[in-house]
Amino acid sequence: MKFGGMVATKIDDWQVFPELEALGYDHGWAPDSQMIWSDSYATLALAAHHTSRIRLGTGVAIAGTRLAPVTAHSIASINKLAPGRVFLGIGTGHTAMRIMGQRPMKASAFREYLRVLRALLHGEEVDYALPGGGAAQLIRFLDRELGSVNTEQPVPIYVAANGPKALAAAGAYGDGRICAGNEPLGVLARNLERVQAGAAEVGRILPDDFHTAALTFACVLKAGEKLDSERVIDEVDAAVVSTLHYWYELYQEWGRDDFVSDRVRGVWEDYKRYVETTMPPERRHLMLHTGHCAFCPPEERRFITPDLIRVAGGLVGEPDEIVERLGQLEAAGLKEVTLLPPVARMRQNFQDFAEQVMARVH
Repeated sequence: MKFGGMVATKIDDWQVFPELEALGYDHGWAPDSQMIWSDSYATLALAAHHTSRIRLGTGVAIAGTRLAPVTAHSIASINKLAPGRVFLGIGTGHTAMRIMGQRPMKASAFREYLRVLRALLHGEEVDYALPGGGAAQLIRFLDRELGSVNTEQPVPIYVAANGPKALAAAGAYGDGRICAGNEPLGVLARNLERVQAGAAEVGRILPDDFHTAALTFACVLKAGEKLDSERVIDEVDAAVVSTLHYWYELYQEWGRDDFVSDRVRGVWEDYKRYVETTMPPERRHLMLHTGHCAFCPPEERRFITPDLIRVAGGLVGEPDEIVERLGQLEAAGLKEVTLLPPVARMRQNFQDFAEQVMARVH
């Protein structure tokens, strides 16, 4: 099992990446959400310059905010600084697009985006048309003798995918798959089967090193500590309340909420009332994701109950419990757990997990 640390992208917090390296983490991830955080590639450049072992990449880059050739050249530039230890996490843009009042990229466009990305990151020539129309033209990286980008060591593409079409695209063009949350074992197995089927559709056999990562959160409990303790809530609040933000987006889009667990139905109904009485519809996209995975707005802390912590699917438990869960996930096909703690607690959270869990797994 590999371990990753995802750092809410703040360019002057680049020092966290060498700290992750020193703690023994395998991967350092920088999220890409342009209306919230610093530029992920600028942050990764600093991280690359100040590390030597840890693999670095986007967690995740957003297809809808950059053209595919631009994303390819940005991550290939980081690969010039840290050759062979760079990866590209890429997704359709759940938060980055919705906070602008826009929808994530559609599955068909995302699949085409991945096709172009894969070719360019392997140093190949590929036909490409601008989104919205126009004739396709052949493109490739030019003036390679300048050495401005590195495609000699192709950057692996890790596709954020939960729906069936995105999972199929991950199999067709990806080198790995990222899931949002700590999926139940049956769901994880089914989704990996869909990735395999997507590969088979294009005549591809997935290599043994096809990567699988879960973006989640963690809190190592002290002996006898309860989920409603202030310390535990401080460690998990940002990620847990972001689950409610995500559910509300789906509820708005689908017009139903039967996907919400009955265990947290009361909290969910309370949260819906809160959103609909405090966030005007025309400004809701500017307010709903406040603190996204970085901090919990004080007025939303009341929604964080033990049941919601459990349903949100993090790695919360005493060390033995977390180690046992990691073994189950690895047996089901997961190769990496990636943690995104709240900004105020991230250093301590990363350290606790490294010392009390990773040390027992490696």
